[in-house]
Amino acid sequence: MFFQIVYTLLNIYFFMIIAYVLLSWIPEIRNSNFYAILHQIVDPYMRVFRGILVFGGMDFTPIIGLMILRFFLLFMNSFMQTL
Repeated sequence: MFFQIVYTLLNIYFFMIIAYVLLSWIPEIRNSNFYAILHQIVDPYMRVFRGILVFGGMDFTPIIGLMILRFFLLFMNSFMQTL
């Protein structure tokens, strides 16, 4: 039960990161309260990876963060199935 709740919360967090990345491409939305709240929730995790994978003006760091989180979710899912 505990692992299922953690898995669900991390899955929601994964999609919050995707929303954060997609909304960051729209300058008008970056000034909204919704984006500010999303930024406060997602930025501590994304800050760990910031600046690792930058080509020109494009920062591909969110891809690393999303991949690590997705691998962890896959591992957690397979672990829960063995219980």
